[in-house]
Amino acid sequence: MNKDDMTHTRNELFIGGKWVSPSGPEVIEVISPHSEQLVGSVPDGSAADMDRAVSAARDAFNGFWGMTAPHERAMIMQRFLEVYGKHADEMAETMVVEMGNPISVARPSHVGAAYTILEYYTKLAATTQFEEERAGARSTSVVRKLPVGVVAAIVPWNGPPSLSMVKIAPALAAGCTMVLKPAPEAPLTSYVLAEIAMEAGLPEGVLNVVPAGREVGEYLVTHPDVNAVSFTGSSPAGRRIASLCGGLLRPVTLELGGKSAAIILADADLDSTVEGLRTAGFRNTGQACVVNSRILVPEHRFGEYVDAISALASGLRIGDPSDPDTEFGPLVSARQRDRVEGYIRTGLEGGARITTGGGRPAGMPTGWYVEPTVFVDVDNSMTIAREEIFGPVVMVMPYREEAEAIAIANDSEYGLHGTVWTQDPDHGLEVARQVRVGTLAVNGFGCDIVAPFGGMKGSGLGREMGPEGLDAFLELQSILLPMPSA
Repeated sequence: MNKDDMTHTRNELFIGGKWVSPSGPEVIEVISPHSEQLVGSVPDGSAADMDRAVSAARDAFNGFWGMTAPHERAMIMQRFLEVYGKHADEMAETMVVEMGNPISVARPSHVGAAYTILEYYTKLAATTQFEEERAGARSTSVVRKLPVGVVAAIVPWNGPPSLSMVKIAPALAAGCTMVLKPAPEAPLTSYVLAEIAMEAGLPEGVLNVVPAGREVGEYLVTHPDVNAVSFTGSSPAGRRIASLCGGLLRPVTLELGGKSAAIILADADLDSTVEGLRTAGFRNTGQACVVNSRILVPEHRFGEYVDAISALASGLRIGDPSDPDTEFGPLVSARQRDRVEGYIRTGLEGGARITTGGGRPAGMPTGWYVEPTVFVDVDNSMTIAREEIFGPVVMVMPYREEAEAIAIANDSEYGLHGTVWTQDPDHGLEVARQVRVGTLAVNGFGCDIVAPFGGMKGSGLGREMGPEGLDAFLELQSILLPMPSA
């Protein structure tokens, strides 16, 4: 049976370690991006539901979970990890259903990444020194790392398994409890996650799951019994959350949008670089804040790169995301497709030219698909070069000297990710050091769990991943002790 023919209907919320009825009758319908058919529904959480979830998280924090020793938390997290591994295929298949991510990508890039994140923070919980003594001139200080408390975590629809786990895992390691609000477009994987938590024996109230819309999300952010907020999403939404948290003096971590640049140096190998752009330029059908949508190419090699990148884009296998041979799926919603098509029109109206794509795939009457699209004749001042499109649209832009490429890469309100491509990694590192973004890769793409990830400028505040990701869920306390008398 086709995955889109399955109905994933959930009638309850996960609060206090139990499945509970919502306070109202409203539901969120989940539509398949591939078939455009209803594939499930979940309750649309209300403010009253959030009150119950925050109360459960508070009780868990004030009770067993807040009193656990780090090694005890690590043992519970290890069980969570083992059960998660058993349900990896289910998680990936559910992601395919709700957001159209190809199964060939969902399993390794999202579900596999979530496993790696949980594994990393499980080890960190067991090895981090949460208390130490420091000798001073006139006293000894005991410096403690304490869990911040109840965390509100709001995640987007473009990678629910990994984007949820990058908040859940360090929060658990720190000793925090959490209310997770998944996006209305993709709430189903959070239910699989809740079932995994139950099976693993995660203590009641440590993790609570309440799908809801924007207004109830704001209610959660400003709830008086929430101690910190972790948000991943668009920069406009992030600015709104930052203003709310600022008024409350509430700690907040924001992982926001990007308009990343790939800097291709003059000595780069054409074939391997273009193959790298398969992921760097078109990951997740372009629905990723880290994609390198601005591809900067030496002027004297511009033609060969345009031809090669256009051939790459036109050759991507588009189709049913449940088919293992598919590498390029639909956009998450009709609204998202309209948004991307609007940017394509804006690019053409602004004088840019399309070398491939620009429309909807032939022979696919249903599904929110847009062809992988390559623009040229793009100036960095154009709208399509300034704003985050969040779809399969890249632009190839020439530069004369490396300094100009670096200047173009930095000429953005965003500062999240970037890549440098060269046969001289040492020189690539030298160039990368001049780009003002939070994460760069030389001859590769993405990030590593051991290193902090986050943005500069309009791409966010704070960092996730690495030990720094754990720090986001901790507060510091110093206790001064008198020096022993002589």
